[in-house]
Amino acid sequence: MFPTFALVDCNNFYVSCERVFNPTLTGKPVVVLSNNDGCVIARSNEAKALGIPMGAPVFKIQDVIKAHGVHVYSSNYALYGDMSQRVMEALSEFTPDVEVYSIDEAFLDLFGFKRCDLTDYGRSIWSTVRTWTGIPVSVGIAETKTLAKIANRIAKKSEKADGVLDLTGSPYRDHALAITDVEDIWGVGRGYATFLRGVGINNALELRNAPESLIKKKMGISGLRLLQELRGVSCYPLEQCPPPKKEITVSRSFKHPLGGRADVHEAVAAYTSRGAEKLRAAHLEANILVVFLMTNPYNRESRYFNMKTIRLPFSTSDTSELIKYAHSGLDEIYRDGYRYKKAGVTFRDLSSDSHIQTTLFGYKQKENSKEIMRAFDSINQRFGSNSVRYAATGSTRNQKWKTVRQRCSPSYTTNWDQLPKVS
Repeated sequence: MFPTFALVDCNNFYVSCERVFNPTLTGKPVVVLSNNDGCVIARSNEAKALGIPMGAPVFKIQDVIKAHGVHVYSSNYALYGDMSQRVMEALSEFTPDVEVYSIDEAFLDLFGFKRCDLTDYGRSIWSTVRTWTGIPVSVGIAETKTLAKIANRIAKKSEKADGVLDLTGSPYRDHALAITDVEDIWGVGRGYATFLRGVGINNALELRNAPESLIKKKMGISGLRLLQELRGVSCYPLEQCPPPKKEITVSRSFKHPLGGRADVHEAVAAYTSRGAEKLRAAHLEANILVVFLMTNPYNRESRYFNMKTIRLPFSTSDTSELIKYAHSGLDEIYRDGYRYKKAGVTFRDLSSDSHIQTTLFGYKQKENSKEIMRAFDSINQRFGSNSVRYAATGSTRNQKWKTVRQRCSPSYTTNWDQLPKVS
């Protein structure tokens, strides 16, 4: 018996989230920008039709924005994250076996639903998610994850499929593979795509029929697995329990370069605090902390990059402890006279917070630390991010290092003060 996977992908997810709470945006060109309102990271279909490319710096497309009335939004990750969770909860109503692949994608195991008409079942998924969350999705169904990805891609673009395509045992599978460029196959990066086109393999059908020896020589075992996936043999099972993270990084580029030591210290403290929250949310602790600092890499006359790796005396996710070591490392690499463009911290050698390793007399202190951090996180979860924070992150509102989001929509679903109003 062959497994059956469905890939559910939210269409233009960030834009769709904005449209849920502002329906007047429907049918209009909309773009969402990266941190500091720098580049385009999401586009509506209408914006794509205007030729706005992904990653375009916003200052370069001002003429298009003005000429066509493009609606521009700053990224609102609090809103997008919460809407993603709502979509995933809706999907869990259709099967208990769900792999959250990304913020806007999930694989579903439909092995036990083969007696159903899978197209009808996919249509039910499509309509339920739309009704419950307002987010439009596409559903691709096939015997392998790779084929489900291809089915989803076609479902999103084909008027005939209208958002749902089942390729399990389909007589149109060869056609689906033939119209899928080799660059658009899941797992084929730019380097592999260049190689494949160089040997005359231009689409998924030609790759499926390629000699295994040729693919193995260049792409190794992963290439052979890709061939099997395209041939309908599943090599990638559902991953409901993702492997533990190997490291966590929090870093930002500054809108304007920073020249003051105090500003950089505040930024590093804020990034360390956010990283500590991520550690605790994943029930992890760090044994190694890396702090780094850099100027604008395109400024050849005044270029500087440095990093400091610190082996912590014991594993921890305590914000105050981590800020202390981050500042210690920062003091060693900071140089006066430079204007810094980016800073960040990385936590490595992560271990479970249930494995307590400390000094001989440090056990009680660590238990007290955990209690404080639990209270800290509980308050911020209840009353909003940064309701309580460490003084090292700064106390003023207009901090130079803070990420700029001048066109950010309200956090409709995560902030009581920003709930949508109905008149």
